[in-house]
Amino acid sequence: MWIADRWKDYQAIDCSGGEKLERWDKYTLVRPDPQVIWNTPKTEPRWRKMNGHYHRSKSGGGEWEFFNLPQEWSIRYNLIIGKQLTFRLKPFSFKHTGVFPEQAVNWDWFSQLIADAKKTDSSRKISVLNMFAYTGGATIASAAAGASVTHVDAAKGMVAWARENAAVSGLSEAPIRWIVDDCVKFVEREIRRGNKYDAIIMDPPSYGRGPKGEIWKIEDNIFPLVQLCAQLLSDNPLFFLINSYTTGLQPAVLSYMLNTALLNFGGKVDASEVGLPVFSTGLVLPCGASGRWQK
Repeated sequence: MWIADRWKDYQAIDCSGGEKLERWDKYTLVRPDPQVIWNTPKTEPRWRKMNGHYHRSKSGGGEWEFFNLPQEWSIRYNLIIGKQLTFRLKPFSFKHTGVFPEQAVNWDWFSQLIADAKKTDSSRKISVLNMFAYTGGATIASAAAGASVTHVDAAKGMVAWARENAAVSGLSEAPIRWIVDDCVKFVEREIRRGNKYDAIIMDPPSYGRGPKGEIWKIEDNIFPLVQLCAQLLSDNPLFFLINSYTTGLQPAVLSYMLNTALLNFGGKVDASEVGLPVFSTGLVLPCGASGRWQK
């Protein structure tokens, strides 16, 4: 398992009864987590001193209950290459805060690849395509490492939030293209334009809708998209990363897709669960899976 264990401003404190207790800088939140199927004693005192609690509704969805929590605040993450990222947090619908902290283990991986490639050839320009890019964690990690980035998400509000994260990370002038579009249609247009990328990142949802009502269902759509994206890779590609939060897409499935779609590029594929260390138990909370290809 790849474990995001380098955080200072975030901590998974405890998890029990379908919920996890987390510290985001100096604030504690309790949020539901479907992986937490065990019931263990909630002896950690911060369970009773939370600043925010997302209550899941039996009919679907849910709502936040706040206790002395600001509308926005920031956390920081120091990449393994020495660059600092800053994220604006805003608890909003569907229990989200604006950051998936387990993805830090991937930010470190690919930012090191980018930085090493630039060190080997200082004149090399590395272009990254980040799809389903959400609030831009992978985008700003790539830009901080020296890449130019095309950030694509169907939600206008998420793209605006990502731009804000880039600005507070000191990357407002970085070479980032901000695109509000359906990811599949964008890739199809890029193929027709003849554009190429040295690296591709995708963080697809289990289910979603594009800006014009396009339906995305990961089990049906993910492999055709990976095949399309293979046509966008440059002659000297660096990496390809797929993240999955869907329990049906195990690491072996991600590995099989990448090996099949990128067979002609050589390189190697690794896939694993990703997780967060839990402070109170010393165990690791699983948070989905990632598949990595690198040349």
